[in-house]
Amino acid sequence: MKHLMQKALQFSPNRRAAIALSMAALMAGCGTAATGPSAEGGLKLGSLLPSTGDLAPVGQPMIATVPLLVETVNQCGGVNGKPIDLVPADDETDPVKGNAAMTKLAEVDKVAGVVGSFASSVSQSAVDVAARNKVMLVSPGSTSPVFTERAKKGDFKGFWARTAPPDTYQARALAQLAKDKGLKRVSTVVINNDYGVSFEKEFVTAFKALGGTVANEKNPTRYDPKATTLNTEAEAAFKGKPDGVAAVLYAETGSLLLKAAYEAGLTSGVQLLLTDGVKSDDFAQQVGKTRDGKFIVEGAIGTVPGADGKALAALDKLWKSKKNSPPPAYVPQAWDAAALLALSAQAAKANTGEAIAANIREVSAGPGEEVTDVCKGLELLKAGKKINYQGASGNVDIDANGDVVGVYDVWQVQADGKTKTIGKVLPSK
Repeated sequence: MKHLMQKALQFSPNRRAAIALSMAALMAGCGTAATGPSAEGGLKLGSLLPSTGDLAPVGQPMIATVPLLVETVNQCGGVNGKPIDLVPADDETDPVKGNAAMTKLAEVDKVAGVVGSFASSVSQSAVDVAARNKVMLVSPGSTSPVFTERAKKGDFKGFWARTAPPDTYQARALAQLAKDKGLKRVSTVVINNDYGVSFEKEFVTAFKALGGTVANEKNPTRYDPKATTLNTEAEAAFKGKPDGVAAVLYAETGSLLLKAAYEAGLTSGVQLLLTDGVKSDDFAQQVGKTRDGKFIVEGAIGTVPGADGKALAALDKLWKSKKNSPPPAYVPQAWDAAALLALSAQAAKANTGEAIAANIREVSAGPGEEVTDVCKGLELLKAGKKINYQGASGNVDIDANGDVVGVYDVWQVQADGKTKTIGKVLPSK
């Protein structure tokens, strides 16, 4: 282990963080209460989240959240009288690797439910594996509208849900934010995957409905997720100096694009509109600084699914006691995803994916007693009573398509490169 730590110091800060997290997960798998083997027949859950790859900076806090929920549940008696066994997996922000990891979770580890994934492209790849193996997949952050469309067709057979609202809402929220800031003519640039393209299309429709103009509507700028140079895309997105650029990015590739735009002299006077994919205190550092020492993305504003649930205060207190900081974006959604899996299994009095899928809507949106504390919910369910879980992210009323409706925080990159929540915005009608 010492050799691995010494080797890790040779990498970049982001890479070191990812390696450290991976080693922590490895050590955590050696018999802790949260992740160690459970008694025979206990509830077995997995997590499928990015500790490495393009979304690692956003994914790592979510990864830390799931064992925190499992530890909390196990300390109050577990599910159906036995502790939860958690099997973590890194999807590497890659659909192919995510599919392989999901296959292992479902077919080798035999989990009943999985928290994941974050990237919509990874969840798109993983959900078919989940449905085929009757494993309940609950994403804390895959927001593409494609999942709603597929759910309506019956593709998932009920084995899909998410605790973050679809981008049909966030795109409208970003459009409303652009209007509120007085922007009349904007361009778009998006990562060319389910998340980026779906967001772009909804944003264009919403911004035009609000009276705005999208300068590159007829020739949208979309970049390859595996690109290593993005000068051409940067020039296309900022061409003609629009009032703003709505950039739907992932951190590693997005930082390359914005740095290229700055170096080409294209960013001055253009308001940058960002989204949840880059909502991280590391992102400004990744993009870099101007010649006079300021962060290139200072003053950029963005949206992210917010959290206003009745359980948020308790989670905030718990997270601060463990991490000595407020919970980052998507921690509430990850907590709620894991909580719903545990509560649904208890409601069914069975530790299978089929049992969880059959009960998750009843537990999240049914007529039972409202509870914010997962242990209180488990206690009531053990007594044969019905509950309506009120989460940290919101009321998490999961509908027939696996969707929830949420609120959106507005965040801004400050002079020190950190992000700060500066308000809220509702999606345009």
